[in-house]
Amino acid sequence: MSDWDSVTVLRKRQPKASTMKTEGAINQARRQGLNIDTSQKYGAGTNKQHVVTKNTAKLDRETEELKHDKIPLEVGKIIQEGRKQKGLKQSELAAKICEKPQIITDYEAGRGIPNNVILGKIERIIGVKLRGKDRGQPMVPPGPKK
Repeated sequence: MSDWDSVTVLRKRQPKASTMKTEGAINQARRQGLNIDTSQKYGAGTNKQHVVTKNTAKLDRETEELKHDKIPLEVGKIIQEGRKQKGLKQSELAAKICEKPQIITDYEAGRGIPNNVILGKIERIIGVKLRGKDRGQPMVPPGPKK
């Protein structure tokens, strides 16, 4: 004798993880009275591979305003005078050192962020030292190597 009202399921597939996370599946589990654990992970789905080196407590204790160093105005004046002695415009000097004209403008106005590579290029073109204690002195060509 068999019972026609009962159903025997031979194979039942487990629901996929993606379907278990849907709002409908969560609501159905709530109706059935199952335990539901929902938590959002920090930085989930952002593909961040690098960790910030300063921790938040240290940043909270930081009171001073952090800014980039600027080129001193006297260096800007030296660049401007050296450029004029060579008879160059800002755009011409920028083209000679393979930089944008805005960089020369910022350096002469004292707004630029110092970059030793750029300062070295400008020194070679205008022939005046921009770094070190003998700032503003003409550059001496290096002698023969020994």
